[in-house]
Amino acid sequence: MMKRFVYILTILAVAVVPAFASDLFSSGPRHLEEDFQMLYQPDNDFPLLKLTDEANVKKENINDSEALLYAQEENLDDALAEDEEEDLDYLEDEMDDEIPDPLEPFNRAMFTVNDKLYFWVLKPVAKGYSTVIPEPIRLSVRNFFNNVATPIRLVNSLLQLKLKSASNELVRFGINSTFGILGLYDVAKDEMGINMQDEDFGQTLGVWGAGPVFYIYWPVLGPSNFRDSLGFMGDYFLDPVNYVNPMLDRYALKIGDTVNRTSLRIGDYEEIKKDAIDPYSAFKDIYYQYRKSKIER
Repeated sequence: MMKRFVYILTILAVAVVPAFASDLFSSGPRHLEEDFQMLYQPDNDFPLLKLTDEANVKKENINDSEALLYAQEENLDDALAEDEEEDLDYLEDEMDDEIPDPLEPFNRAMFTVNDKLYFWVLKPVAKGYSTVIPEPIRLSVRNFFNNVATPIRLVNSLLQLKLKSASNELVRFGINSTFGILGLYDVAKDEMGINMQDEDFGQTLGVWGAGPVFYIYWPVLGPSNFRDSLGFMGDYFLDPVNYVNPMLDRYALKIGDTVNRTSLRIGDYEEIKKDAIDPYSAFKDIYYQYRKSKIER
C-alpha cells in the first residue's frame, strides 16, 4: 500500500513541476522589462522622466536635492552678505548723524535737575493754572506772546533770505495786532491761512553753514547746542519782552508765558520719558533731529 502511494506521488511530481517551472521562467523576462521600462509623462509644461527602478530614482532625487540645497545656500549667503553691508552702512550713517556730547556728565546732571523742577514745581503750577484759567483764554495768551515775538521771526527770515516768510510775518503782525486785538486772536491763521514762520537766530546760523558743534543741556532753559546757545543770545536782543522795565515785571512776563505754554502741553514730556529706555539720550536725539529738520526745510 505504501509503495503504491509513493509511486503516485512520483508521477504527479514529474507531471506538475515542469509545467509550473515553465510558467515561472516564461513570466520572468516580462517583469524585468517592466521594471526597467522608461516612461515619458508630461507634467504641466515640463517632461518628467521616471524610472521604476527605486535605486535609480532615489539616486536622482538625492542629486537634485543636493543641487537645490547648494543653490539655496548660495542665495542665502548672498542675501546675508547684502544685509550685513546694509546694516553696516546704516550704523555708519547713524554714527555720523549723532551730535557730539563731550559734556555728558554735566548735561545728565542738568537733565536730572530740570526733570525734578518740572515734576515738583512747573507741572503742579501749570495744572493749577489750567484749572483756574479756561483753555480759550490760555490760547489767547499764547497768541499774544507769539505776536509780540514777531521781530525775532521777521529778522531771521530776512537773514535767511526767506522773503516770503518775512512778508508773511509782517502781514500776520499787522492783521493780528489790529483785527486780532493786540494778537489775542490769530486772525491771520484762522481766517486767511497765513501760518506763523518759526525762525530764530540758531536756525539762521545753521542755514549759513554753522554746525551744532556739541550738545549742551542748560539748567532751567533745557536742551541746546553751542550754535543754538549763540542763537539764543542773538534773539535776546530782538525780543521786545526783554526791554520791559523794571526787571521784576520782565521776568514775571517770562514766567507767566512759560507756565501758560506748559499748561497747554501737559503730558507730552511724560509720554516721551515713559517710552524711553534712556530718557536723556531720547530727548537729546529728539532735539537734534528737530533742529536739523527746521534748518533743512
